[in-house]
Amino acid sequence: MKWLLPGLLAAVIGAAAAQNVNAPAAPAGTKSDWELEQERLNWKEIDTQLPPYPKDATLIEFRVSSDTRFRFFVDAASLSSGPDGVVRYTLVAKSPSGYANVSYEGIRCTAKEIKVFATGGDGRWTARESAWRPIEPRAFQRWHNELFTWYLCPNRLPIESASEGADALRRGGHPAALVDSQNRR
Repeated sequence: MKWLLPGLLAAVIGAAAAQNVNAPAAPAGTKSDWELEQERLNWKEIDTQLPPYPKDATLIEFRVSSDTRFRFFVDAASLSSGPDGVVRYTLVAKSPSGYANVSYEGIRCTAKEIKVFATGGDGRWTARESAWRPIEPRAFQRWHNELFTWYLCPNRLPIESASEGADALRRGGHPAALVDSQNRR
């Protein structure tokens, strides 16, 4: 009986290792489902301070879709990546007539969620109490999915700095997100 247990244990370990041999390797910089779940369970949001109201000179345009006539911008001066894993930014959506919808938002990259902290008008912010909600890929508001996927959360990880995010916006996408660019729009 003593010899049976070590042999059985070796067989189980060998079988488990053999199953993982053919498993595809995760892309560098990605986290396992378990790691993402642990972060979600232990997550605490930091207090959010509203940034200065955006100026045209600091806006960076990004592409959303050819299906919309709106133009979308992120204010580089407001872009930040917090210690809570939330990328915060001011979004400006300009209509063809020139009207601007302005909001200060955050994307929680590991959870793929969005939250609006404030809306703007007449050069002032109005704080909003809102909950985190999922970013839906095919939603009417697909600009959130574009920011999440291609610019601010490559591989579900937040950018490390504001300059990294601004660079991704200027380049038309984050290099880590563009690795699998065959799926790009």
